[in-house]
Amino acid sequence: MNSLARVLPSLLSPAATKTIEAFGRLDILVNNAGLMILGPFAEADVNDFERMITINQQGLLYMAKAALPYLQKAAADGPRQAADMVNISSIAGRTAYPIMGVYNMTKFGVNGFSEALLQELAQTHVRVGVLEPGKVATELDSHNIDEVRADIEANFGGFRILDPEDIADGIAYMVTRPRHTAIGELWIMPTEQG
Repeated sequence: MNSLARVLPSLLSPAATKTIEAFGRLDILVNNAGLMILGPFAEADVNDFERMITINQQGLLYMAKAALPYLQKAAADGPRQAADMVNISSIAGRTAYPIMGVYNMTKFGVNGFSEALLQELAQTHVRVGVLEPGKVATELDSHNIDEVRADIEANFGGFRILDPEDIADGIAYMVTRPRHTAIGELWIMPTEQG
């Protein structure tokens, strides 16, 4: 187990506790952290595998575990009588691409976990949804070597990609549905990518 994986649980539980102390309850969790290191699998560094799995999957799992008791309490006795966990995945969690194998694996895992947890918690009104963005203007590309970044730019440079605000708008849509409505999966793509 790498050092980041060892410290994650001890970091995330206090984050949930501090939120409760500051706001009185936790009724929405947006689980959004990601690392995308791309390249041919045969040439990949196994340390990069571990880093992506730790951040993309373990970080999401530990935060979900830390927040869940508070979400359940908010759904049971909060003013909305519902609570929401939105797990941010990727279009790479539903479609595989060359040079993205390990990243694909981590995001397919996020999708599977989210669907299973949605089913597990449905009767409690803790709504679990997964949001799968296409290409968004974030720092994800910067995790890669120059030639991979050049390939990404060549594939996406010709059209308008999403802004982070587009993703925030999707999250707002998911968490503001009436209590009897759950958005289990939302796929947001740049028009020209789709």
